[in-house]
Amino acid sequence: MAEIQLSTPQKRKLRSNSTPSPMQSSCAKWKSPRRCVKDCPKSHVKMQGNFGDKTINTTKSPVKKRLSESFLQKPMWNPRDVEQLNAVKEALHVSTPPATATVVCREVKYNRVLDFCKESVEQDKAGSLYICGCPGTGKSLSIEKVKEVLVDWANESALQAPDLLSLSCTSLSKTSDIFGKILDKIQPRRKANGSMSPLQYLQKMSSQKQQSTGRKMMLIIVDEMDYLITKDRTVLHDLFMLTTFPFSRFILIGIANAIDLADRFLPKLQSLNYKPAVITYRAYSKDQIISILQQRLEAFPYTVFQPQALELCARKVASTSGDMGKALSVCRSAIEMLEGEIRDSIYSLQLPSLKMGLSDQQRGDACDKSPIQESGVVRVDHVAIALSKAYRSPVVDTIQSLPQHQQIILCSALKLFRGKKKDATIGELNISYVDVCKSTLIPPVGIMELSNMCRVLGDQGILKVGQAREDKLRRVTLKIDEADITFALQGIRLFRNYLQQL
Repeated sequence: MAEIQLSTPQKRKLRSNSTPSPMQSSCAKWKSPRRCVKDCPKSHVKMQGNFGDKTINTTKSPVKKRLSESFLQKPMWNPRDVEQLNAVKEALHVSTPPATATVVCREVKYNRVLDFCKESVEQDKAGSLYICGCPGTGKSLSIEKVKEVLVDWANESALQAPDLLSLSCTSLSKTSDIFGKILDKIQPRRKANGSMSPLQYLQKMSSQKQQSTGRKMMLIIVDEMDYLITKDRTVLHDLFMLTTFPFSRFILIGIANAIDLADRFLPKLQSLNYKPAVITYRAYSKDQIISILQQRLEAFPYTVFQPQALELCARKVASTSGDMGKALSVCRSAIEMLEGEIRDSIYSLQLPSLKMGLSDQQRGDACDKSPIQESGVVRVDHVAIALSKAYRSPVVDTIQSLPQHQQIILCSALKLFRGKKKDATIGELNISYVDVCKSTLIPPVGIMELSNMCRVLGDQGILKVGQAREDKLRRVTLKIDEADITFALQGIRLFRNYLQQL
């Protein structure tokens, strides 16, 4: 009892000290203790409540930290500068190769392909390699880098650099035409021999020592190899078999989307123990997409995107396909959104100026002082619109058509489930919900009404609501992707600022 009597005045003293004066409260904007956690990126706050102690770790990931630091260190760009605009668009184009010595986030795969080619050239040994993976995962980019580096390495090592032949199977009239293309590269002025097909000629050259002596190794890169799959599979089989002849000089690299092509369509090679080595390129993760976008933008001495805008793009693309080409396309589209916004802003400023009879100089000064000029970075809402054009899903449409309080519940769930936590009780969701309502200045509903709205969201397939004796103990899980919620609510002004803080 003595301890309680001593501790009570201390608590009262702390409360009285921490209570702001009326003057302070009117001038300073009140912040919830839960939101103030964000002010210190490395703080660990223990919260006491009906649900036990919970440690909230707000430490940023290394990728996020680098993203925030680069945003603060560089000045904002000027999107009205045509040179800056074109340079950024060019850097974010799919066909623009990165200005790095290796392929970002694909170093291990790239080195495996390069080592395979180096070994074949060093040992004068034919071989085959199959590279597979979904579109936009860095397959072709890795091969382009390998071609550049391989020739330089061979020259520096006093080795004979291989001939290079790149083929896309989509350009072939017939699948068997691929052998004619290979033969034309070896013997450009060869006269047609009606008694022997190009394939037979290549097989003969690879079987006889005198025909292969003095001939350089040839690196053949066959893209879109899926197009060579026929009913009898002979073309695909014969192509890989060219590397197995005793005097073959071919290094074959096949690229396709099908992961199991070698297993399904080349069973004879497998039985002969000639199955090609396989390297699989997995879809890019969110952090990898952010790293690649940063790498493409780091050469510029100015900031182009808000960190949250890049993160939204990366999160959505990673959750759907992991296609880097799609991420670059979305970023370029978001820049075009900003361009359109600037054009509209300039027009709206110039229209009254023309009516007032201002000079060109005065109109130019007015445009330079426009709010768009001052904050011309690509924002989250620009990326959200660009994503809506690239990915239009019924889930996003459903979320955007929900009543306001149901949208707040989803925003609260998004905050609650960020990180490793995948489910929570309705009581815990209610705490997060009340916090969002305070930040958006909307009166919250009671926990019973909240529970009913969760049930409605469960009927629509958005939430999964479990069973329990009390409503507040029922467990809630998201059944849709978090990126869809962020994407759907980002365009709504009420949630935009709050989502940027997550």
